[in-house]
Amino acid sequence: MKTILITGSAGFIGANLVKRLLITDSPVQIVGLDSVNDYYDVRIKKYRLESLKQVAVAHPDSSYIFVKGNIADKALIGRLFAEYSFDVVINLAAQAGVRYSISNPDAYIESNLIGFYNILEACRHSYNNDKEGVQHLVYASSSSVYGSNKKVPYNTDDKVDNPVSLYAATKKSNELMAHAYSKLYNIPSTGLRFFTVYGPAGRPDMAYFGFTNKLIRGEKIQIFNYGNCKRDFTYIDDIVEGIQRIMHRAPERRAGEDGLPIPPYAIYNIGNSHPEKLLDFVQILQEELMRADVLPADYDFESHKELVPMQPGDVPITYADTTVLQRDFGFRPSTTLREGLRKFAEWYKDFYCQ
Repeated sequence: MKTILITGSAGFIGANLVKRLLITDSPVQIVGLDSVNDYYDVRIKKYRLESLKQVAVAHPDSSYIFVKGNIADKALIGRLFAEYSFDVVINLAAQAGVRYSISNPDAYIESNLIGFYNILEACRHSYNNDKEGVQHLVYASSSSVYGSNKKVPYNTDDKVDNPVSLYAATKKSNELMAHAYSKLYNIPSTGLRFFTVYGPAGRPDMAYFGFTNKLIRGEKIQIFNYGNCKRDFTYIDDIVEGIQRIMHRAPERRAGEDGLPIPPYAIYNIGNSHPEKLLDFVQILQEELMRADVLPADYDFESHKELVPMQPGDVPITYADTTVLQRDFGFRPSTTLREGLRKFAEWYKDFYCQ
């Protein structure tokens, strides 16, 4: 039975990954760590945690242990690694959000840099005393690292030295730190650049969720760059399937011609490879909210939208090149935007409109 640490397990991606692994990778032992902070509505995090309890009960061959805590707490991380001897570590805990990083940088330094450093150090010391240690570290990066790159689609070989937000800078820093630890300590690590993840019980700070909340209240929604932005929206089920495939195949440990280790290190894009215009996205969202009876059929949508300039830290397009992911794992995200937004609208009605 593998023992897996998943940080950020009350988060959107983390909770869905725990659920998938309990169902499809049984028997497995999963330790979930999350601070359950109030960056967004804690009720959603509690909803996810409660659903995980139910899944765990339904799969008694596996176990799920939840620990409330912060990855910036080095002593806590050390205790967990000592107690459970993790085979795989999946670090999804992070302070998310581009715009929030402009006004609250401290949160990003604590979680995304100090917290990630603690994870790397714990992985390093898991090999002490000739122990087998962590066999694969998988961690969340972000499409934000591509910054204002003009070349599309974004390829993992592209130069990404010009971040346009602190959030993006911390994610690029994670990749550099992981590479150094892979080189120095032969830790197999894989970074995943996620592209605009959405779906049921997602993050309320994401555009599709925020738009829905405002439309319900009769407020205007702001569509940035006058609607000329494009986003590579990726449905949550595709994201967790990608993580699951990748976590089971770590980069190979091998030596170079000089006898020194070649870093067992990899980076992948996980995106839909089909950027959608924001105006088209908003149109589909409106139609699915009406279909789910979240909005009335005669809702005057035109009077509730406002085209505004680009915001600081934003980019005009995100577009994932996933050819390497397809080559190595035979996988490419495929959920259509309408299918994904339909599932979100149905969940939203059940959660908020009953």
